[in-house]
Amino acid sequence: MPFEWFVAIRYLREGRVQTLLILAAVSVGVSVIVFLSALINGLQTSLLKQTLGTQPHITLVPAELVARPLFAATTVAATTIEKSPQRLQSINQWPTVLEQVERVPGVVAASNTVTGAAFATRGVAEKPVLVHGVDPERFLSVIDVRSKMKAGYFRVSGDGVVIGVGLASLLGLAIGDKLRLSTTLGDDALVVVRGIFDLGNKDVNERWVISTLRVAQTLFDLPAGASSLELRVASVFDADTIAKDLAERTGLEANSWMKVNAQLLVGLRSQSNSKVMIQFFVVIAVALGIASVLIVSVVQKSREIGILRAVGTPASRVLRVFLIQGGVLGLTGSITGCALGALFAKFFQTLASNADGSPIFPVELSPGLFAGASALAILIGLGSALLPARRAARLDPGEAIRHG
Repeated sequence: MPFEWFVAIRYLREGRVQTLLILAAVSVGVSVIVFLSALINGLQTSLLKQTLGTQPHITLVPAELVARPLFAATTVAATTIEKSPQRLQSINQWPTVLEQVERVPGVVAASNTVTGAAFATRGVAEKPVLVHGVDPERFLSVIDVRSKMKAGYFRVSGDGVVIGVGLASLLGLAIGDKLRLSTTLGDDALVVVRGIFDLGNKDVNERWVISTLRVAQTLFDLPAGASSLELRVASVFDADTIAKDLAERTGLEANSWMKVNAQLLVGLRSQSNSKVMIQFFVVIAVALGIASVLIVSVVQKSREIGILRAVGTPASRVLRVFLIQGGVLGLTGSITGCALGALFAKFFQTLASNADGSPIFPVELSPGLFAGASALAILIGLGSALLPARRAARLDPGEAIRHG
């Protein structure tokens, strides 16, 4: 065993009580970091999954219609221009635009859709709905409705549609029942319910009707058209950047989920900031604990350090003795802390669950979390040991032996 390691381990063994106390402090600190990180990461992942499970990451739509004032040689322009009424319009040359956006880095799936408001009627019951005319395979690559089916199948073809559980309950619909869709333009379509889904969102479950493109195109008078392009990206937090790039490339209005769900994004950032602040204060507390214990150790071992220096031990070796102690304390404490943090997180997850059996407080444990917490603990140990180590290395041998 190298000389520095031998002396460092010996000092740790001689001060067993101090060593155990600082190991407990490091372990508790690391366990708090692991537990809070796992809990906050799990909550954020769950929120994102629930939110993005019912909407695309980016939606491309035509720019709003803008009123253009007319000027005559003898007239004066009005100071106020009324906003032009908006109507559902198709994206110009949407197949070409669809191919273009699919080649943009970061975009992993794209779907052409016709989306518009309509009324669903069955007997005397009538409810406002949002009709999504889709290409089934493309649409499923953006929003996985197939895995959320509660009855029937995701069979969107011909006159077949799928609806939410809320709408099915409100209108008393079951698989095979017929439903009439109509618009304010006077167009209507008779469709058949082939499946019922539950996307975990009350508004979506009560309003969505997913049909074929042809049904929606006929219903909203958009022959061979597409009112929007819905996209999924590889990294959800890159959606805003990719949306801006797509808007410049296509000239369309690009809305990312980050723009549509601005309040959710603020909440996620607040959670992340809270996690960082808590970790910062935990790090400070652990660092002060290690540093104070090692400084006491330097004072207690000053005579021995003086003897080591007197017999020719270089200052650099004495420095490494205390750095090794800090590193060992950090590494050992991180292993114990990671195990405790994981146990706390798993136990906390089992305390409460939803009606479907999923945990109310999901946790997310990953190798990266353990590696990060361990690396942080080791760095804290080394950093905290630096001041005591430098003090030990600078001790004057004669003074240390005389006053030790």
